Amino acid sequence: MAERRFWTFGVAAAVFSIDRATKWLIETKVSVMDSYTIIPGFFDIVHSQNRGVAFGLFHEGASAARTLLLGGLSLVAILVIAGMLWRTGQMDNRTAWGLALILGGAAGNVFDRLMWGRVTDFLELYVRDFHWPTFNMADTAIVVGSGLLLIDLFKPRREAART
Repeated sequence: MAERRFWTFGVAAAVFSIDRATKWLIETKVSVMDSYTIIPGFFDIVHSQNRGVAFGLFHEGASAARTLLLGGLSLVAILVIAGMLWRTGQMDNRTAWGLALILGGAAGNVFDRLMWGRVTDFLELYVRDFHWPTFNMADTAIVVGSGLLLIDLFKPRREAART
């Protein structure tokens, strides 16, 4: 159990580190006016600042009180997830890795929100006029981790007992 705990918290720390490193690169090397096309008609690297929550929701009219509220609620969520991961021996692998990805991603975005009152986003996906809201590596880890949890939620009970 201690080895599994080490690995899951290690994954969370790696996600946090990758998130911070990529955001630092964007913040120091890409201006908010720049856009770099990676896959024409589908994927660009941009530099945007998000004062709202996931995918830019509630970005308009950011206030210090809202930033503190979002940061506080996010910290509570991080503590709950870390507590769940501490008991990693009581869950299957998919759940443990999913929670580790969510923990690392949440920690990355909360760090930014508490330090600067905003989160740096830079990955932009689009097809023609449809643009997915700009996101970052922390958001990616949260979505992948959530996907792992959803897979676990919908797998048959017989399989769950064997895992």
